[in-house]
Amino acid sequence: MTPTYHRALVVDDLASSRDWLSHSLQLAFPGVNIDTAASLAQAAQLIDPPPPLALIDLGLPDGSGISLIERLHRDTLCIVATVFDDDSHLFPALRAGAQGYVLKDQNTEALADMLRGIAAGQPPLSPSIARRLLRHFAAPVAPPPADTTDESNLTPRETEVLRLTAKGLTRQEVAGMLQLSTHTVAGYLKDIYRKLSIGSRAEATLEAARRGLVE
Repeated sequence: MTPTYHRALVVDDLASSRDWLSHSLQLAFPGVNIDTAASLAQAAQLIDPPPPLALIDLGLPDGSGISLIERLHRDTLCIVATVFDDDSHLFPALRAGAQGYVLKDQNTEALADMLRGIAAGQPPLSPSIARRLLRHFAAPVAPPPADTTDESNLTPRETEVLRLTAKGLTRQEVAGMLQLSTHTVAGYLKDIYRKLSIGSRAEATLEAARRGLVE
């Protein structure tokens, strides 16, 4: 039997993602009261008493969502909702006490189904994350080559999003080309801008040209 949640917390600095996550929670647990926060500082004002359920993004403007998970996990079902599908984000989140890890690459109804399943004790991971865990424990993973450049360590997916954005594509067009949701593309852009210390499409285009991604 799926537990019923009457209160939940959503922590994400993108308003569109907060709305999407809140809608999914309402579908999963009708009548749930939802508090939202755009930063760790805002979330800190909403966790006394701790919420029974929390959806937490990892890349927040004033720190990592992992620190919030560490504070809440003893009293709260903490579920990461993120665009990051790499080991460097997945495993620290699980070690911090996250009991679920879902990617922002699905529609509202699919996420609601996952949330109900996680609450009922079903596997608490997006399918691609579950496969990553299986690969991790199936065989030793060679360490990545040392980074010998002065680049800001963009992932291959972030590099592709940067390239398409610099070519003038909108978020919707980038999402269509890469078969991602607009929420996911928005999350990638947020992290690209943070990593590169830029704040506009024009700066992104200049940086892409410097890297040889566009002419």
